[in-house]
Amino acid sequence: MSRRTGLEGMARQLARRDGHVVDRPLGSGASFPLTYVRATPAQDRRGLPVLLVPGGPGLASVLPYRGLRARAAALGLDALMVEHRGVGLSRTDARGADLPREAVTVRQAADDLAAVLDSAGVERAVVYGSSYGTHLAQALGARHPERVAAMVLDSPMLSVEDDLAANRAHRRRLLWDGEDPELAPVAAAVRALAARGGPMRELSHVVQVVFEFAGPDVLHRLLLARARGRLRGTWTRIAGLGAGELEGAGQRFLMEPDLVAGIAYGELGFGLPPDGGPLDPQLDFAEAAARQPRFTGEALDLPAALRRAPWPVVVVSGERDLRTPRPVARRAVDLAPDGLLVPLARTGHSALDTHQEAALHVVRAAADGDTARLDDTAALDALPRRGASRLVGTAISAVVRAATRPA
Repeated sequence: MSRRTGLEGMARQLARRDGHVVDRPLGSGASFPLTYVRATPAQDRRGLPVLLVPGGPGLASVLPYRGLRARAAALGLDALMVEHRGVGLSRTDARGADLPREAVTVRQAADDLAAVLDSAGVERAVVYGSSYGTHLAQALGARHPERVAAMVLDSPMLSVEDDLAANRAHRRRLLWDGEDPELAPVAAAVRALAARGGPMRELSHVVQVVFEFAGPDVLHRLLLARARGRLRGTWTRIAGLGAGELEGAGQRFLMEPDLVAGIAYGELGFGLPPDGGPLDPQLDFAEAAARQPRFTGEALDLPAALRRAPWPVVVVSGERDLRTPRPVARRAVDLAPDGLLVPLARTGHSALDTHQEAALHVVRAAADGDTARLDDTAALDALPRRGASRLVGTAISAVVRAATRPA
């Protein structure tokens, strides 16, 4: 049995057990079956229903988050997740043909979320979006405001060019200029390694991955070891992490970037050019961008919509997030009339993937209508850290610390 066949079998089994299908339009009278899952038995549900929207674009929902849904059900959360159009179990039409790229847009995906709420008999829900999912959650709020009872934006995205400017400034301030005294030695090591003339794309990617997943101490150790010619294999493996997520078919039923490229590059600006400065996040996408749709602009003005939001907005922000950094999170809180920042220590991008207990604790509070208890950030920090992405940091830390332990 091939890996794809095995993953497809698991995804379809989950859909048979917890899944539902909604017929959704493609244009010109055509339609396709959109899959969503709802795992909690009706008798166990309490509080408002919760619509969980993961990142991407291209990330599946049904298979990667089966453990999260089981944990949510154990907490009594009435959690729904939608397999994004063009991805996984929502990738094809009724005849099995891939959806056309032009039928995969933010507006259509947001309308899919509203259609799922209709199908599930849910009038209003707490909408929890992570990373790209925050963009889609806000799009749902902009197009269907009556369906949102509260919103949780985990690692928020607001506007393409403003977010990119904030991202560049934040990572350079911390890890190139060393303006934070605690990170000044790390920044010095980054600059020293860059002065040796290696590819800035590779350096930028490794710095982001290790800082977010393993923290500044491990990053500092790795940079110093690499400068001495050590841990070359570890460095190379980290530099290659996530390469398959940028283009191509990806991994079916897990991450499928090809049919959503019009969103990623055309609407979200993944392919905007680097500015020539150090640690530019756009360096990761520069090569792929030449083969992808051109950026034509955002479909919706999300900051303007957030200013009008009549519901509570909880913004979850990891201390180490270099992709949707703290300045963007603070802006989201400032824009929302009823905004609350929930900072997570020792956490990078997307709590939904790296600190799932914290994510569930936040959404449980929102579903109960009691976000005041989220002021206790120490309690969130004390929760056990779960999530598949968390294992990346554990593995990197173990290798680097073992190789750099004092004799």
